[in-house]
Amino acid sequence: MTTIKLSDADFKRLSTFIIEKYGINLTQKKTLVEGRLANSIKQRGFDDFTSFINMIFADRTGTEMINLLNKLTTNHTFFLREKEHYDFMKDIALPHFEKTKKDHKISVWSAACSSGEEPYTNVMALLEYFGHKSSAWNISVDATDISMRVMNKAKEAIYHADSMKNLPETWKRKYFIKQENDCFKVSDEVTKRVTFKTFNLMDKVPYRAYPYDIIFCRNVMIYFEHDTKIEVVKRLYDVLVPGGYLFIGHAESITRDTTQYQFIKPAIYRKPLPGEPTKK
Repeated sequence: MTTIKLSDADFKRLSTFIIEKYGINLTQKKTLVEGRLANSIKQRGFDDFTSFINMIFADRTGTEMINLLNKLTTNHTFFLREKEHYDFMKDIALPHFEKTKKDHKISVWSAACSSGEEPYTNVMALLEYFGHKSSAWNISVDATDISMRVMNKAKEAIYHADSMKNLPETWKRKYFIKQENDCFKVSDEVTKRVTFKTFNLMDKVPYRAYPYDIIFCRNVMIYFEHDTKIEVVKRLYDVLVPGGYLFIGHAESITRDTTQYQFIKPAIYRKPLPGEPTKK
């Protein structure tokens, strides 16, 4: 079977558009792009990359481009991923907010939320922390991604048991409803607190009535070039409440001389309170 090859010219026009529009740097990943797309191109009836890329650029809805990006950047995700973040929330972040938030509002942003496991985990972690006091707190999670396809899956809130292996059994019993084929649906108690929106991290963050207390932006900035990452980190900083926390992926880092965040520990950063030093 003949393998479809990606020419340098086609790769350049595709990668240039993606980095300019989405900030995702694929310029050194030609082999990855070719490998991940070749089979699907054939399955869709295209004989070469040129005609396939022409089709993507001709799609004014942008759906084809987003689907392509999903194939190139999607990470495997699951519930309670990077549990250390949730331990930190329980032990440090949430006790701070419980003492200082007089309005009893906790607002979380799950950026690049993919198929929904992260934002739903966020709600469950908050409900577990506040326990019987949960009804007295306004708990909300905004979940954003550039892909409507993964957002639709997230809104369905149905997951296979494999993605739930890290969850405590008590969480599974409290927050999931058994379905067919070893699948489970997230309960309304959780889903009603999550709002899904399509959003490109390269764009200006929409205005909110109040800033976020906690932002999760994990395992997405690894695809950004240096300058783009600095811009995105600044946008996140601007919509984070003073004293709020940013969680990034453990394979990611923020250059300390380009940010005002306090470094707390690997993959955890804090926006200082007024008068506090930016370095810690």
